Amino acid sequence: MEFEEPGMAELDMQFGLVRGEDAYRVSAPDFEFDLGLTSNLELDIDGEFAIGGPETGEFIFNRTAPDNLWTSLKAGLLDFGDEANAWTSGIQLGPKLPLAHGNQGVGVEGLLLLGWRVRNTQLVLNLGGLVDPAADPHTPRPTAVEGGIDIDHPLGTDGRWSLTGEISGVRYFSPDDDQLNVTLGVTWSPTDTLDVSLVALGGPLSGGDRWGILVGFSPKVRLW
Repeated sequence: MEFEEPGMAELDMQFGLVRGEDAYRVSAPDFEFDLGLTSNLELDIDGEFAIGGPETGEFIFNRTAPDNLWTSLKAGLLDFGDEANAWTSGIQLGPKLPLAHGNQGVGVEGLLLLGWRVRNTQLVLNLGGLVDPAADPHTPRPTAVEGGIDIDHPLGTDGRWSLTGEISGVRYFSPDDDQLNVTLGVTWSPTDTLDVSLVALGGPLSGGDRWGILVGFSPKVRLW
């Protein structure tokens, strides 16, 4: 579990082709903005701007397809251990703004985070739930519990390359298809303030994204 230093901002952007539940889209980009406020408090803004196609699944791109915007605060709770083995925990909570076409009403999402570092390998478990904005006035709001595990394993001894992976799922109580996504990628850190990544994703269930290839750029800059 990573917190940016106070005054340090990171913009994590991923660009690429994704086959969604019903349509193709080009993420341009899928983004997350992190800003360190204190040593254990961070502002996160998570969203996506995409160019999408029709829900028939045709391979054309003729409309904008923004996603709802999740704005949240991430706070650290516990942090203990040594250089070989350490545990951290925190919470992340905030509103979801209805930026997707046709969506209305402010939603909310929250996660409980538990991180474990064994030597240089880091694992993060996240568990929580969400109530999304409604797709239209006649459709129930998507309501679900969610969870996932992230892993970051260094490759080599210089710390410049790492293997990353994630498995995550969403179980809906509303009449929406459940989601299960798996990602696998490699990250290169040419400097201390820039990460470059290549990630593949797959979704075996009918809900959510089915597959995708994304190239990521994550620059950091100090604001104060």
